[in-house]
Order: sequence, then C-alpha cells, then structure tokens
Amino acid sequence: MKLYNKTLIVLAGMMLGGAGCKDFLNEVSVSVTTSDSYYATANGYNDLVKSCYPLWRTIIQERDLVLQGTDMFTNQRWDGTAGVQNAENAYDATLNATLPSLQSLWTLLYQEIGRCNTAVSRAANVQEMPEDQLQVRLAEAKFLRALAYFYLVQQWGDVPMPLTETVSPSKDATRVAAATIYAQIIKDLEEAENVLPPTASDYGRATKGAAQFLLARVHLTRGWNFKQSLGGSNADFQQALSYADKIIAAYPLAAKYSDLFPQHSKNPLLQGNPVQNDKNAEIVFAVQYSSNILTNENPGTGTVTTVGNNAHSIFGGQVETVPGNLGRTSDYNRNQEKQTVTPAMYRMYDPRLDSRYSWNFVSAQYALKDQNGFKPVKADNSITIDIKKGDTVIYFRPWNDPAPLSEKGIDVGGTKHYAVYNVPDYSENTTATGFNDPYIHPMMWKFWQPNIEYGDAFGTLDQILFRSAEAYLIAAEALVKGATSGALGGAEVYYNRVLDRALGANAGIDPYRAKEPGQLNALDSVHYRATAATISIDMILDERARELLGENMRWYDLKRTEKLIERTKAMNPWTNLRGELQDHHLLRPIPQNEIDLSSPTIPQNKGY
Repeated sequence: MKLYNKTLIVLAGMMLGGAGCKDFLNEVSVSVTTSDSYYATANGYNDLVKSCYPLWRTIIQERDLVLQGTDMFTNQRWDGTAGVQNAENAYDATLNATLPSLQSLWTLLYQEIGRCNTAVSRAANVQEMPEDQLQVRLAEAKFLRALAYFYLVQQWGDVPMPLTETVSPSKDATRVAAATIYAQIIKDLEEAENVLPPTASDYGRATKGAAQFLLARVHLTRGWNFKQSLGGSNADFQQALSYADKIIAAYPLAAKYSDLFPQHSKNPLLQGNPVQNDKNAEIVFAVQYSSNILTNENPGTGTVTTVGNNAHSIFGGQVETVPGNLGRTSDYNRNQEKQTVTPAMYRMYDPRLDSRYSWNFVSAQYALKDQNGFKPVKADNSITIDIKKGDTVIYFRPWNDPAPLSEKGIDVGGTKHYAVYNVPDYSENTTATGFNDPYIHPMMWKFWQPNIEYGDAFGTLDQILFRSAEAYLIAAEALVKGATSGALGGAEVYYNRVLDRALGANAGIDPYRAKEPGQLNALDSVHYRATAATISIDMILDERARELLGENMRWYDLKRTEKLIERTKAMNPWTNLRGELQDHHLLRPIPQNEIDLSSPTIPQNKGY
C-alpha cells in the first residue's frame, strides 16, 4: 500500500458543493505551520476531513472492475474479432495480477483509507472545536473508510486492514480475514449512524441516511456469506430490510426516473439549456463535481487539475457513424465506448411501456448538416440520397418489433432512406453500408449531458452512489432470502413500486421482456411484474439491471447473489465466446506491484 503525500491532504479541496470555500482564502504561513499543529486546529481538522471526499471522483470512474465482465456490459464488437477483447470480459490468462485496472482501483482505495485513517487518528488531538462538530467530522471519515473497505473486500476478499495513520514506510501487508473486515465496516457505520445528522451542514457530506443505506447494502451482502467467509447469517437479511425501510421512509422516490438525470431532447440538434438534476429527494449520497480549481486534484501527484465526470461520454454507440463522420462534435460529444451495453440488455425492457428504455437508449441518430448526393454502399451504386440537417440517418428498432427487409434501408435492399437495425444486427460483422460502421448499436445516454464542448468531454453532474429506488430492491431481496415483516408488505410490493414508477401512466400493466435475453433472434417474451408466487432473485437482478443501469455495482450484485458465472456466460458475448469464466474469478488477483513490494510476501488469491 503506497504512502500518500501529506501536503496533498491540506491542499486538496473539498468535494462539497459551495461549502467552506472561504477557508481557503485565509492566509496561513506555511513556513511555521506543520501538519501536526494545523490538524489540531478546527480549521485544519475540517480541511483534513474535506480531503477524504475528492478521491471518490476518481474511484467511481474506475468502472472496468464493476461493470465489465457482467451480463450488462462488455467490450465493443461482439462477433469475436481478434484484438478487441479485454481481460475483464474474457476471464482468460490476461486477467492476472498485472492488469492495470486492478492496480489502479487497489491504489486509489488504499489512498482513500490512508486519508480517512489520518482523520480518525488525529481526532483526539483537535482543540477548540465544538465536540459535537468534531464527532460529526470523525463520523464522516469512518463512513468513507467503511465504503472503501467494502469495495476492497468484495473485489479481493481478505485484504490488509490498516486502521491508523501511516507515519512511516512499511512493507508489511498482512491480509485480514474478510469476516473481520465486514465486522469493522459495520462497526464504523454503526458509529457513524449514531452521530451523523439527517441533513448535512454542507450538501455532499455523509449523513445518517448514507450510513443507513450502506449498512443495508453491507448486511445484504454479508447475509449471502460468500463461501462461508463473511461471518454472515440470516439475521443480516433482517438488518438489511430494517435499514432499507428507514431509507424508503426518509427518501421518497422521484416522480419520474428521468428526473434523476440530465434533461435533454432525443434529438441533440434541438437542445436548449439542459437542466442539471444534481439534487433530488431520492438521492441519499452522491459524488460531487465542480469546475472550482480548489475542489479538484490529480490524485497521487499533489497537483491540482480538473477531475470531471466522464459518465456522459463513455457509454457511447459510435456516433462517428453519422454520414460524413460528423458525430464527433459538440452535438453528440465524444463517445468512447469504454462501457458497451451487451445486446441482451436492450431485450431486458418493454420498449413500449417501460420509460427507462427510451431514456437510457437513443433510438435514432440524425444528420448534423446537409449532404447532397450521398451514396449508400450497395450493388446498385447509382442511387443517391439528399440528406438534410436533422434527417434520421440510423434508426434502431425495438427488440420486439424487428423490421422486415422491406422496412430496412436501401443500403441493404429495403426502401428506407436511412439505415435500420434490429437487435441481432448489432452483433453481426457485416460490410459497411455507407450509412454506418458494421459494428453499430444504440448509444446508452442515461448520463448524457448536452452542450459540453467536444474537446473537454467532462461532465459536472453529480454521480449518484445511493438512491432510495435501490433500497426498495434491497428490501425485496432481503425478503426473498428470509427476512420478514417489511413495512410495505412482501417482496413483490417493494419490487413493483420501482417498476410502476418506470411505467408511469401505465402503472399496474404487465410489461414484457425477452424470455431469453441472450438469444438475440428469439421473440418469445415474459412479463416482469412480480407476484408473491413469482418474485425471485433473478427477477430482482433483472429489475436492478433496468433501474440501475451503469450505476457502478453490477459485478458486486452478481457475485453477491452467486449468479455471476451463470448470467454472464448467458448474456455477455465475449465471456460466452471464451468460455473461461470459473469459480476462482469471483475474487480478483492481488495486484503484482503489491506482492512485489510486500515483506513478507503477501499471498495471491487461489487460481492466479
């Protein structure tokens, strides 16, 4: 575990929206002020705790290990083309201790723990700070430390667990049993819950609700008791339900699913001034972003830089394929396809009834300027099309309403003056038609923010970590696993509350998804409204997929519920193609750099 620069803690601005900026305007003579003396002051300790927040901006953007290699996200090009597979999806020999994503997430989480440990260790020496305020700041550090350890123990199992400030270099990296780590996480969170206020003094700080929400998620995970190693029992499911009910009572659902995300037109050419929905009563805890230079840093270097939210640009759908290669502009912005939705995911929704489908996915792409005499690539190349700015150039048909050849584009022998794609077409290695690249699929624009300059490509919308819609699904899962006496009733009641919000005016109607999402040509369907007789873990995982798409938890969900191997092989084209996902992949390999630096040598997880 690498040491961090202590001066960074003082200089790192807070992540808290509009909070405490005046503290940075006070002149402090650095020639006579040391960290020991500064942290003992009220201002110094406040700044120390503030420094525990900004790293989360970078941590939550390390998405490969939480989204890739699941039933929901994979690498681009699903046809087996050589050279484009990645380790996280292939689960082959390249998923080993040298994988950069492993080292990056490990290092960032331990940097965060190091900051939090410093805040915990220094609390006893703080002077002239009201005791109640001191205890709240200490509780914030414990909450953030618990969150970091929760991510670590889920990914790696037994890991080192330092709980005090690092004051000198050390090569010791003794792994601690996962059950012990879970006990510490719960201890930190219970202590934080007892102290943190229901409403933070500055928006963005941890609250009582944030601690309760994380306790619900932690108890739910420990209850499953992965390989009998977490110290869990059925009592954990009852605890998870209890905490979930507290969140549901305190944080009402937004009126519409779309209220939680940036508002935008379905046609990027028609954008006005988008609404930034950074605050909503449903949101329990979110990572904040800001353009204020004092609130941004480059982790590990001590330099200050902008760390924006990249969520709006990494779930792309090849907007460069708009004729004339004009997609990479401020209209569509930069789409990097770092997180590609599996084709099965489009088949999880009822496109007709479920509002989340149209909000999450672009159904059409539009020409960004006039283009006369455009020639689609086909046998009869005498045909030309005059394209006007704003015309549809690519249209994606819903999975349950595929276009026959006669309703496809003239590029493939149909009649339409634009390309038409059915879901099975997304994964075919076909010849480029002139309208588009052969690897085409709808852009996932749940987090898309209009009017961001292409060269910047960073958003400022807060990244939601906890919201009450998930609490409903936590409660449903806990009830299915044996918890009793839910405040709202049975598991199906909690589940259907989330579903009916998505159905809007169609609440109460049965929506239908593909019966076998991974079988792209099959049109058989099954409804996904729950009853007391049908509610199951798989139904809940399906609903978590629809509701929480891209919200940084899918790998954890599948591992927790013992469904990672089954569902990923069935729905992730790369994992299915390689066929190498095995039981030992339910834990990640310890990064090689940590093994090399440790003395005595830290042992590797089995299978690597």
